[in-house]
Amino acid sequence: MQTVVGVLRGGPSREHEVSLRSGAAMLANLPEERYAPRDIYIDKNGQWHDRGRPAAPERVLRQIDVVLLPLHGEYGESGEVQNLLERFGVPYVGADAFGCHQAMHKIIAKTHAREVGLLTPDFRFVERPKDSEEVARDIIRNFHQPVVVKPVGWGSSVGVSIVGGYAPVLSAIEQLFAAGAESVFVEERIKGREATVGVVENLRGEALYSLPTIEIIPPPEAGFFAAHVKYSGETREICPGRFTRVETEELQRIAKVMHRTLRQRHYSRTDCIVTPKGIYFLETNSAAAVGLTPQSLLPKSLAAVGVPFPDFLSHLVNLAFAR
Repeated sequence: MQTVVGVLRGGPSREHEVSLRSGAAMLANLPEERYAPRDIYIDKNGQWHDRGRPAAPERVLRQIDVVLLPLHGEYGESGEVQNLLERFGVPYVGADAFGCHQAMHKIIAKTHAREVGLLTPDFRFVERPKDSEEVARDIIRNFHQPVVVKPVGWGSSVGVSIVGGYAPVLSAIEQLFAAGAESVFVEERIKGREATVGVVENLRGEALYSLPTIEIIPPPEAGFFAAHVKYSGETREICPGRFTRVETEELQRIAKVMHRTLRQRHYSRTDCIVTPKGIYFLETNSAAAVGLTPQSLLPKSLAAVGVPFPDFLSHLVNLAFAR
């Protein structure tokens, strides 16, 4: 008898479209001889749809054996949907609500990184809009310009900007609050080579298997791995990255350390900056945050070590059942 695998995609987040594409890749690659894929669409208002019709989550979940969660953005990465799945006792792939929150909240993640001895760019946290001017003044006095302004809880580089000077920094902070960001942080810009490393649990006999490093070279005009160049084909992605053996080993160690520290499950991907002074941790993407489109980074690193995407999906289903 086939296992019914629900693929939850879409969702009420700014990454709705990318989530649809990641989910489509999963649906297309689940081995048909073993699984009965079920496409569960969640619209931008949070309404669930099963087989093209609106349906209550509890009705849908009673008919599903296990859930895959390519739900990028607030709903899938915040832990909200994970709490729902826990309530109905449905096995799912990825971190639980607590682990999702730790990875998604960039200040918590960076604080944990420092606690375990990793380098991470210095930063200032703007929790309330009324603090924006004070923080902007502090940034100008104490940080080299330009700096990086980010929403605390969004992914895929959505809302990230690199700006310098009091007025541009203040404007970038205020624009994020106006766009719905609950909090904002500003960090020093570290110049170096961008790298990302995926890890997968219980793969090839290892409790936590490191995939090859990927070196990310965005187009010069973008300045960084911005949202608009992630899926445009303009960015060069070299796998394995052109790092020294020592750098490669350290990148893979950091990815493993942060996967465990942030209580991730099944798989995750960690982003870093490699500099002559050392390797700086940027963030860890929980399973729900990791893109799985044909253009995404993790499928490329899986292919580089000969792991077919359908086999990876089967592995994830097994992990979910074994938790």
